Amino acid sequence: MRLLPRLRDRWLLKRIPPGPSVRLDQRRIFIMPTAVGMSFVIALVLMLIAAINYENSLAYALTFLLGSVFVVAILHTWRNLAGLELQAGGSEAVFLGEHARLRVRLESRNRLYQAVSVGWPRSGLQQVDVPAGGTCEIELSLPTEKRGWLRPGRLRVESRFPLGILVAWSWIDLQLATLVYPQPLDGDLPQIGGNAEQEAEGVHAHGVGIDDYQGLRPWQPGDSRKRMNWKAYSRGQGLLVKDFTALAGEDPLLDIDALDGDLESRLSLLCHWVVELSARQQPFALSLAGSTIGAGAGVEHRNRCLRALALFGLPVEVQQ
Repeated sequence: MRLLPRLRDRWLLKRIPPGPSVRLDQRRIFIMPTAVGMSFVIALVLMLIAAINYENSLAYALTFLLGSVFVVAILHTWRNLAGLELQAGGSEAVFLGEHARLRVRLESRNRLYQAVSVGWPRSGLQQVDVPAGGTCEIELSLPTEKRGWLRPGRLRVESRFPLGILVAWSWIDLQLATLVYPQPLDGDLPQIGGNAEQEAEGVHAHGVGIDDYQGLRPWQPGDSRKRMNWKAYSRGQGLLVKDFTALAGEDPLLDIDALDGDLESRLSLLCHWVVELSARQQPFALSLAGSTIGAGAGVEHRNRCLRALALFGLPVEVQQ
């Protein structure tokens, strides 16, 4: 059963090689009747048999007229994809459990493309019109099932325009990919220490973010629901969470070896605290099995730590 998909993938790899941009031509477009189209063909055959049997000129004329419409529809359905160029757009990293958003740009050089559907069959296709000489960008959504790189593979592009009795399609690989971070897991960390020099000087580390109430701040992905201010939300002030900071003065060290539990739960807990500390502009360091990211703060430091958590423990070929 797996042999046919493998042969199909090898054939598509030669006929439609992967790339960040693909222009559809006669080698990359396939066409066949839809279920409605097959019914239409069967009806034409029955009409032809009736015309021959009864030797009716009007029946002959109607049969051949509808047959010519079918032939012309083949050209127009194929033409509604021919020359269309698709390009890979950007994508933003998401947390496990959220829907990944991948952008695709459709470009027309000279004519209008109508009712073009793009997407993956498992998540549904989006239908758009591409203006003549213009571009159109769509955002495709996919559920995330595991952390690391999400590479959905070949994308289906199809058109049933103008009559719906034929479908022209293509399978293209725009090398779309997005990074999936671990799912943030709310929880308390054990005692979080600073660096070795601070410990030698006798500095004591406290828990992070549970000591001193600082006020309210906007909600961000990964924040605990227990800290959400529902009263402010009911007054129309938006989603706000209660902000706490630690009393300790040193930069905390998030160490995976200091946590208990399975690997995924530890990564999820660290992911939560990376998001939490970054939202407070609290510098912190991250240690993952001997590999340490020095103390820092800001968006760049947050993304670097989240990327390290997303790819930790995965094979080298999967990390690229």
